[in-house]
Amino acid sequence: MSAYLETAVTAARAAGALLREHYEGDLHVDEMLAHDIKLQLDVRSQELITQIILERHPGHAILGEEGVAGEASSAFQWIVDPIDGTVNYFFGIPHFCVSIALREGEEITHGVIYDPMLDELFTVGPDQPPARNGRPIRVSKRAAWNEAVITVGFSKTNEAIDIGLERYRRIAHRVRKTRMLGSAALGMAYIACGRLDAYFEEAVSLWDIAAGELLIQRAGGTVLRLPKPGSEKFGVISSNGLLPVEEMN
Repeated sequence: MSAYLETAVTAARAAGALLREHYEGDLHVDEMLAHDIKLQLDVRSQELITQIILERHPGHAILGEEGVAGEASSAFQWIVDPIDGTVNYFFGIPHFCVSIALREGEEITHGVIYDPMLDELFTVGPDQPPARNGRPIRVSKRAAWNEAVITVGFSKTNEAIDIGLERYRRIAHRVRKTRMLGSAALGMAYIACGRLDAYFEEAVSLWDIAAGELLIQRAGGTVLRLPKPGSEKFGVISSNGLLPVEEMN
């Protein structure tokens, strides 16, 4: 395992232990939004990840859901989602994760997604094939909608929800099953290991999907980003690479 991947694994496991320790405990809410919740634990988790990364790589930068840190001009940017699935976490639904990716210049080179409740660790790096708990993974071979199990995310604005519903209607009656899981990173990890076949959402941030995007691509699938002019967010359609996802776009 490369030094960078080892750093990401160490940080993800440490943050995961913090989340597990406070799961179903008294949680301080920083902000309660219409379609989202911000917890103080999000901040604490990112601070812990930042501390571990910058102690090992002091010249690097952190780009996270809870802010930026480190050397802003660095070509090495760690892209961090300290709790992907915060709403699940708040309501005691045991489906959430820590997501960490490393971008070198314009290329995402390393990715780690850690589910602390199942103790499942998804990893990928330049010399590390996509794996779950050390075992290689691969996308599914299901190539037709009537064989597919998909997951969808409905984003945090009314406009994004409406667009997502319209996209979903195009295939809703054709797929075998749909699941709404509440974590973009885990949804993509599940595609990479063949549990699911496709995932789409209308307005995500880079930290939501950076590690998952690399996992899927290296596991044989595809990820299509849909630009949102005037916004740092974008839509995403990801799949095992066999489904006719152009019918959704």
